[in-house]
Amino acid sequence: MGQLDGKVAIVTGAARGQGRSHALALAAEGARVVACDIAAQIESVEFPMSTPDELQETVRMITASGGDALAVTTDIRSTEQVQALTDRAVEDYGSVDILVANAAICGTGPLEQLTDAQWDDMIDVNLTGTFKCLRAVLPHMKRTGYGRVVVTSSMTGRHGNANLSHYSASKFGVIGMVKSAALEVATMGITVNAMCPTSANTPMLHNDTNYRLFCPDVDNPTIDDVRPRFASLNPMELPWLEPEAYTRAVMFLVTDPGHISGATLEVGAGVSAQLA
Repeated sequence: MGQLDGKVAIVTGAARGQGRSHALALAAEGARVVACDIAAQIESVEFPMSTPDELQETVRMITASGGDALAVTTDIRSTEQVQALTDRAVEDYGSVDILVANAAICGTGPLEQLTDAQWDDMIDVNLTGTFKCLRAVLPHMKRTGYGRVVVTSSMTGRHGNANLSHYSASKFGVIGMVKSAALEVATMGITVNAMCPTSANTPMLHNDTNYRLFCPDVDNPTIDDVRPRFASLNPMELPWLEPEAYTRAVMFLVTDPGHISGATLEVGAGVSAQLA
């Protein structure tokens, strides 16, 4: 018997990285998982994004372990696609009990050099897309009187970072939306929380653009070059955490009996101690 037997979970950004880790853990606890991802490239994003094969692999891994899952390719910027995703979950599985709104993009650059496309895509995916996911699932949760929503923000949503103004703005915005939504559904059996990761050992971190940003003095920097520089960003001197570290935080929030809402759970390798 799993803690989430009979529950239905939508996970966005589930093709790889944190999203895949969350989807696998939810399924292991008995949830039926609707795994969604854009599984395509956004032009302004400077690292390779996920693929349809990676999204299908997430589902294959769940079913190979005895779980129940389906893949739905979804661009969360699209109201129509997000609604179709939610409708599919209800049609195939009967409800939407859990939303892990994890899908996001990242980019870098000095504020005055950001293009309109870089700014617009960042806000459209990370903030507006997350809003559209919450907007689509909350009516279903209200009808059943139960819901657990966990939104992936970032430690960069708790403090500023040079060369990440558009990303930071989107993640600060997510926290404000989470707190407001939590108040709106506080008496309805629904909790809404944010999980704030630090650096994660995923393709969003490990790419040439990030490596060059952190090692501008090194030609063709490698993982060994960037490791100590990432480690310098937090008191625990950890360059990055595995996705499973963040999954444990997500699972804590989705299995909570309903007493934690409007919270920001920081998995920041000690950075929380430096914040007010």
